[in-house]
Amino acid sequence: MKKILIIILITFITNTCFSQTFNKQRLDSLFQVLEKKEKFMGSIAISKNGELLYSNAIGFCDIENSKKATNITKYRIGSISKIFTATLILKSIEENKLSLNQTLDKYFPQIENSKKITIENLLNHRSGIHNFTNDSTYLSYNTTFKSQKEMIEIIAKGKSDFQPNSKADYSNSNYVLLSYILEKIYKEDYFKVLSKIIIKPIGLKNTYFGSKTNHMNNESYSYNFEKKWIKETETDMSIPMGAGAIVSNPTDLTLFIEQLFEGKVISKKSLTLMKTMNEKFGLGMFEFNFLDKKAYGHTGGIDGYQSVVNYFPEEKLAIAITSNGTIYPIRSILLCAESSYFNKPFEIPTFENIEINSEILNSYIGQYASSQIPLKITITKQENKLFAQATGQSAFPLEANTINIFKFEPAGIVLEFNSLKNELTLKQGGKEFLFTKE
Repeated sequence: MKKILIIILITFITNTCFSQTFNKQRLDSLFQVLEKKEKFMGSIAISKNGELLYSNAIGFCDIENSKKATNITKYRIGSISKIFTATLILKSIEENKLSLNQTLDKYFPQIENSKKITIENLLNHRSGIHNFTNDSTYLSYNTTFKSQKEMIEIIAKGKSDFQPNSKADYSNSNYVLLSYILEKIYKEDYFKVLSKIIIKPIGLKNTYFGSKTNHMNNESYSYNFEKKWIKETETDMSIPMGAGAIVSNPTDLTLFIEQLFEGKVISKKSLTLMKTMNEKFGLGMFEFNFLDKKAYGHTGGIDGYQSVVNYFPEEKLAIAITSNGTIYPIRSILLCAESSYFNKPFEIPTFENIEINSEILNSYIGQYASSQIPLKITITKQENKLFAQATGQSAFPLEANTINIFKFEPAGIVLEFNSLKNELTLKQGGKEFLFTKE
């Protein structure tokens, strides 16, 4: 569960109208160019009312052995595991084995503020418990087995970052603790509880608690791109537990979230609790927005894997994407899928860049401000290449698509310059903002 730095300048919400025309060809076109340009490896599934609308898989699950990914390839899904864990906790509450108000000291009194931290605080990241994956030491041990005792010691050593329920801050520590609490109340290993309550009843054929990657079992390795795809090291699954140790694929993920929202796993009352946001966190869920449509789900990132699953209750639409190698952002693929369903525009990237005369680039250099959003963008040049830096962000490189249009693909950012008017237009996520040079 390495921290992945993603530059996000804008959270966007606009309006739309629903269309029943699903643009399969657009998604095919996107995956064709992503595969041709080696910008993404992974899989997608889209379903409505339980019926598969679209699925695709590109790239390799095992580059060393030239093994291509297919629709049954399985991936580590990282923090999407938290939806499963939260579901198990709510199921245990329905069975009167636990309560949302139960405090942590009953199970782990050695955790700071344990007498004040409730199960609900753990579920919606309001516990204040320090996130152990943020520590610089994390990558020194993440590939080795850790016992429950060792993990509790690591979490306890991190202490608290704030008083329980005073605010919210994402912490993997919360869900590792919830995993151990499940083991205590069911008197079984987490993977057995997961299988008994969710996997077997729903019929998930490609979902389970992970272990060392086995490509013979249609599991994918993960990769990062450094001039070529480099295999990532593997986090030992004893560490993330229910915070990030589940393996699955998009078809299973869409089935799971559909069944969850249909009340087939937990009650509608429990589902309502999961969907209730408190400072952007539900109980194991996030809220997503596409235009005026609302969805619920989670994202995931572990080693070189990235993933997302979301569900639009009104449309009964489920979308899941898993990746074991990402250059083109998974968020942009999700945006393409949503746009293809809701019949909204989406620009397919070409990844064709051109060289621009240094004198022209110099005309774009400067600081730009907007009356629309409280954000400034500084444009600089290094070795005939433009860089942009937004307020509070690190600088990022820009690639020229035309003489005045530049992109930063990992964040889906487009900057269009008008040097005659000393303006630039920032485009991201379907929104446009005009900036003027100061």
